[in-house]
Amino acid sequence: MNERSIKYSINLNFEEIKLPPFQDILIVGKNSTQGKIGLTKSFEMLIPNGFETIDIIDERVETVFVNKHILKKMPAEKVLEILNKNVFPFISDGELIRVDFKINISIENLEVTSSEL
Repeated sequence: MNERSIKYSINLNFEEIKLPPFQDILIVGKNSTQGKIGLTKSFEMLIPNGFETIDIIDERVETVFVNKHILKKMPAEKVLEILNKNVFPFISDGELIRVDFKINISIENLEVTSSEL
């Protein structure tokens, strides 16, 4: 019988996570094992009233969860338009996709009268 020496090589990375494990947007693909109802209940327990649930009519996407802070800055229709053009085409059946959606607002040539100061 041959004696073999077994050697293990392990790479280990870890980091702290926050719950829920996304901050901005979560896209639920069609046929995802994590369903919309279960995810909605989980989010309500973790961050009550923190996310808007938007059902989608698309062959790849079932639902989108959007942080309500985003919707205070931009209408849901515009957010969905951006996602539909830039993210939805890359979603596969059953996937959950976390989207970092950072908004930077810039106001130029703002005029203020002395009575407004």
